[in-house]
Amino acid sequence: MQPTMEELESEDSGVQDVGPQINGLVVQILETMSVLLVRIRQKLLEMALLICVILLVFWVALFLYGSFYYSFMPTANFITPVYFYSRTDCPSPHHSVCSFPVANVSLLKNGKHQVMTYGQPYQITLELEMPESPANQELGMFLVKMTPYSKAGQIVDVTARSAMLHYRSSLLQALGTVVFSPMLLTGASEQKQPVTVELYSEFKDDSYKPTVGAVIEIHSQHIQIYRAHLYIFAHFTGIRYLLYHFPLISALIGVMSNFAFLSLIIVLSFLQFNLGSHRTPGKAIKQQEEKNEPDDLNDQSEPQDEGKAPKNVDAMECSSLEVEESIPDMGVEEGVDDSREAAEDELICEAGGGEMILKHRHLSQCMSQSSQALTGTVDKTYYRVGVC
Repeated sequence: MQPTMEELESEDSGVQDVGPQINGLVVQILETMSVLLVRIRQKLLEMALLICVILLVFWVALFLYGSFYYSFMPTANFITPVYFYSRTDCPSPHHSVCSFPVANVSLLKNGKHQVMTYGQPYQITLELEMPESPANQELGMFLVKMTPYSKAGQIVDVTARSAMLHYRSSLLQALGTVVFSPMLLTGASEQKQPVTVELYSEFKDDSYKPTVGAVIEIHSQHIQIYRAHLYIFAHFTGIRYLLYHFPLISALIGVMSNFAFLSLIIVLSFLQFNLGSHRTPGKAIKQQEEKNEPDDLNDQSEPQDEGKAPKNVDAMECSSLEVEESIPDMGVEEGVDDSREAAEDELICEAGGGEMILKHRHLSQCMSQSSQALTGTVDKTYYRVGVC
């Protein structure tokens, strides 16, 4: 059975009705997607800005801690080789060495910066590597003298300490030689003893005469030395002790403290800026209202003419001087009933090419009673003439 024309028309109308709905739905979906994309982009920008600010604050906190550590912490240790020399220009031909071994040591880092900080105690130690030779064993005790001096050549202090080799019997030396013979034959080990001489336990540099070098002298002409090193160690106390012995924990605490302090400053500045921006429009509106209040008061306190008009007549605003005149209404007949309502013309100022437009308004019953008391049997209409 073939569909009729009415069914086809109803189907066409149904399709036409569904088409706009689909179009509206598609438009709504597109608008929602566009708004969602804008919000996602805004959130991503805010997150990127926040990450950049956090990284910047972190690097600033790290830089501040590094600057503090570099300026507050002095040199912890300083090691320098010591090269001894002796005079050989002896007047007597029977002596090949004319003086004690002497060494001049510089106490400047890289030849420019001072090693020791004013007021900081330091331990100064001389380490000697001496062979276990018969000459050193027969030497016994010997004296080591150190004389620090300033840049001007002034002597800052003088100290002297004694030292000697540790005693080892011939049997112990023979057993040690047999046991360590493979290492001694390959050169991996040597028959020597390290001798440590503590010259200063707590040396404090003088701020008026800063130490730039020292002269070390060994009072023995027959001493034999492989090599020598001068060690300077700082004795830290308080915060310096914590910074030196616990560097990671100190760095973590210092950086996080700086980060928290800088973050607090940024948050407070941001809040102050937002509160100031929100407070400014409200303050401006309040000032505008305060300016408008005197005008309203002036409008409400405009004096009324008590002798020529009723008490309840509305006061009209005019920008220029108002001249009030009472003009009797000649068209009103005498003998009208006392209960008749009084009509009064009220002036309304309108700017219309400099012309005055007078409009009339009926007043209330109380106005009529007050006007009858004033006029008796003759009704008068009051006109107020003025220029706006």
